[in-house]
Amino acid sequence: MIDLWTWSTPNGRKVSILLEELGLPYRTHAVDITQGEQFSPDFLAVSPNNKIPAIHDPDTGISLMESGAIMIYLAEKTGQLLPSAGEARHRVMEWLMWQMGGFGPILGQVHHFVTFNAGQAPYAETRFHQEAQRLYGVLDQRLEGRDFVADEYSIADIAIWPWASRFEWQRIDLGDYPNVRRWYVEIARRPAVARGYHCPKWVNEIPLP
Repeated sequence: MIDLWTWSTPNGRKVSILLEELGLPYRTHAVDITQGEQFSPDFLAVSPNNKIPAIHDPDTGISLMESGAIMIYLAEKTGQLLPSAGEARHRVMEWLMWQMGGFGPILGQVHHFVTFNAGQAPYAETRFHQEAQRLYGVLDQRLEGRDFVADEYSIADIAIWPWASRFEWQRIDLGDYPNVRRWYVEIARRPAVARGYHCPKWVNEIPLP
């Protein structure tokens, strides 16, 4: 029984969706980041950076923070959703790192400046929204002629998808990115994705374009 500390954010949903896809039993600990619970001493012991998600695996005694590291660990633990070697593995890692280094952080800035603080910093709003549009274009081009970002469904898709699920917050019209739209809807219909999306609690239905 893996312990998962999480909240209803894209980074949190990455791990709960992956756990559901892998069929691993897990126990959820809600960390309400709107109330500062991520700064509690108990959570700090698991996640030194005070960020969700984090896990503890009693099978190995390993505790991990950082969603990308957790995803790689769980995929390797089960031998699923991450090829073991070769170019196929490198492609999954490439697109996982693309999400970790670009897509997620940039969209997080869009949420901050465009959604929650509109009108406070016009330069930042324009800069981050334009970069978000560029990144959606990169993803759309990558998905041209392929079902998933690394051909087979993988942790890369699971990492990217929860951030795309906030397209409305980002003022992104998925109709402008038809390959992303098709990919997004297909993943949204997966039962494990629906279960993981509503962890640790139901907030809203999965947005559909």
